Amino acid sequence: MRYTYKTQVVCAQVIRFDIDGDVISNIEFLGGCNGNLKAIAKLVDGWTVDKIESYLRGNTCGSRPTSCADQLARAVRTAYNETHGAPAEAR
Repeated sequence: MRYTYKTQVVCAQVIRFDIDGDVISNIEFLGGCNGNLKAIAKLVDGWTVDKIESYLRGNTCGSRPTSCADQLARAVRTAYNETHGAPAEAR
């Protein structure tokens, strides 16, 4: 299933990816640091939601409380919770 996530507080505006069970692939960022985000997308392609979260959740960018990498971790968790019927408080 293709999923689109609207980011917050970062240069990338949108993150799109495929989610199949808990595996993430075909990640695309709209906006942001093109080269770095392409590299992140390639590195984590085929990873599970849990693995992406464990590596990327909590990364910050400068003085911002988040980063494009952190937003990706949040996006894949949100997508997983929505596609697997997790309660709202787990999102």
